[in-house]
Amino acid sequence: MARMTKMTTVGLQRLFKPASIAVIGGGAWCRSVILSQDRIGFDGPVWHVHPTAEGAYRTISDLPGAPDACFIGVNRSATVDALQALSAKGAGGAVCFASGFAETGDGADLNAALLEAAADMAIVGPNCYGFVNALDRVALWPDVHGLVPVESGVAILTQSSNIALNLSMQRRGLPIAFLGTAGNQAQTGLSRIAHALIRDPRITALGLHIEGVGDLAALQALMQEAHRLGKPVVALKSGRSEAAQTAALSHTASLAGSDAGAGALFDRLGILRVRSLDALIEALKHAHLYGPVSAGGIASLSCSGGEASLMADGGDARGLTFAPLTEAQDRALERVLGPLVTRANPLDYHTFIWNDAPRMAEVYSIMAAGPAALTVIVVDFPRADRCQTNAWDCVVDAALSARAQTGKRIALLTSLSESLSEDLSDRLMQAGILPLHGLDAALDALSVVYAKRPAADVDRPIPVPRPDGTPRMQDEADAKSTLARSGLDVPRHAVATSPEDAARLAQPMLPVALKARGMAHKSEKGGVVLDLATSDAVRAAASGMDCDGFYIEEMIRDASVELLVGIVADPAHGYVLTLGAGGILTELWRDTCHLLVPATEDEIDAALDTLRVGPLLRGYRGKPGGNRAATVAAIMAVQTYVVAQAGRVAEIEINPLIVTPTRAVVADALIREE
Repeated sequence: MARMTKMTTVGLQRLFKPASIAVIGGGAWCRSVILSQDRIGFDGPVWHVHPTAEGAYRTISDLPGAPDACFIGVNRSATVDALQALSAKGAGGAVCFASGFAETGDGADLNAALLEAAADMAIVGPNCYGFVNALDRVALWPDVHGLVPVESGVAILTQSSNIALNLSMQRRGLPIAFLGTAGNQAQTGLSRIAHALIRDPRITALGLHIEGVGDLAALQALMQEAHRLGKPVVALKSGRSEAAQTAALSHTASLAGSDAGAGALFDRLGILRVRSLDALIEALKHAHLYGPVSAGGIASLSCSGGEASLMADGGDARGLTFAPLTEAQDRALERVLGPLVTRANPLDYHTFIWNDAPRMAEVYSIMAAGPAALTVIVVDFPRADRCQTNAWDCVVDAALSARAQTGKRIALLTSLSESLSEDLSDRLMQAGILPLHGLDAALDALSVVYAKRPAADVDRPIPVPRPDGTPRMQDEADAKSTLARSGLDVPRHAVATSPEDAARLAQPMLPVALKARGMAHKSEKGGVVLDLATSDAVRAAASGMDCDGFYIEEMIRDASVELLVGIVADPAHGYVLTLGAGGILTELWRDTCHLLVPATEDEIDAALDTLRVGPLLRGYRGKPGGNRAATVAAIMAVQTYVVAQAGRVAEIEINPLIVTPTRAVVADALIREE
């Protein structure tokens, strides 16, 4: 594995920055690749390989040298033969365009043959378009694209060729230095490609469209390198893995699916996760201009109260905060704007100073000079094809002046995406001012950059579940015994085989809870009866249950809150810890948060405060709070047990964990493991 990684990295360098190119195959796709080299300005030799085409080399062995980069545009079987010949020739790497490999039912053997044929040569794909390198003017790309040569910019990698093509057509001022697709990732995954690119000092940030994470270790290594270099990584994750939805035997399994796992993983690694392609573009522009930033409040200015309200509402809905004005800012704004303008953040500065660029610049500078991490100026420019636009020049001039005076981060935000032209966006980016297109996309992007988020820890080990094995379900008695040995607080209990036995064993523990053994979702099937105060009541309740045995335990009183604590094996992202409101209404309330295992005590403590039931832990309306230290200790003990099992646990849930002023008690539990 180490040798393959080393050779692949070397091969990717030759593939992405070649001195020579070979295009294997005919048809429109290959002709497009050949022609695109002239359009983008590649200055090395481009060799065409085809048995009959005019001017082409008849076979790969006829080539005058070993090509650094190859585009293989033949069918899947011929692709394997071409790879073998190119490897023998000493080629650097290849883009495999053909489909019909591992993504189809009959392509697994061809996938293996593909890897064997490539040997130590780097390959991207199959089933992908390839890449466009706008830095070094190379385009192994069989279709149209919107990139132009740049000196620096962001790299965007996707698993979808069509999404990559669409992103290349953006008109929002984002300089794209490298656009690549990974396809089926038969040999080289998205994270390894990104790792090879992010070291280039001309690449300022990385954007990823991810359908499946794939190699967790490779993603973590990528993020370690990104953090070392101080380059932000922004990702759009799509798709849901059914493998993470484990049989719905528990509330945890139905609540913590692949999406929750992806979110927890990205939080741990410091990946900025967006929810749309629009937000991806806007966040990447911020990353390109300003690099990594810390969470913080922003400032908003507009000449309309309506826009100020939209900013306030939209920011609040996304967890963005608006930095309060300092006394010095308030006095300075009153001096410039007069007493008729209400001074606040967001600020509606009215139109009293419109078209007075120096006074507008002074207002913008006052807002930017305060504690805000970013100053956002809301303005929509009129259509240049139908209107005179010079009356809006004052906004741009004032923003440029404020940027020069303060050196602070400044953005122009249009409420509608089309209200900012590509030419002006490019001009603003060159001047260090962030053009943001569309209120929703802009606020979505700013929220992932500036809203409070968990601290990243790229070096913490990530336990990975085993990919195979058939988990065995422990019933409640066995699960609680396991948890008790792991240090958790379990109620006094007994196991009975008959109603009479249950009545006898319950006597010293009264009042008790009676539960049917071997029954999933007991509460919904009449398998749980609580607060039984007499032996006769226990006997009667047990006689009405259709089950193989009974579990009796002491009632836990004085509960401050009931919590759900669950961990689910997510094969795509590791182990996901879910914390939430517990009890029979867990799925109805959906008051949950998710962390990647292992989480620290501080992370767990902070996560509990994000729950709507969190105030109950602190005490609410005269009711005593719960034992927070015992709660955190119980959660830590659960995940310590999971980590110690080295991937064998498929699922573990405590629901509820009853938190009292003195204890955190496991009232119900299940475990599935090999």
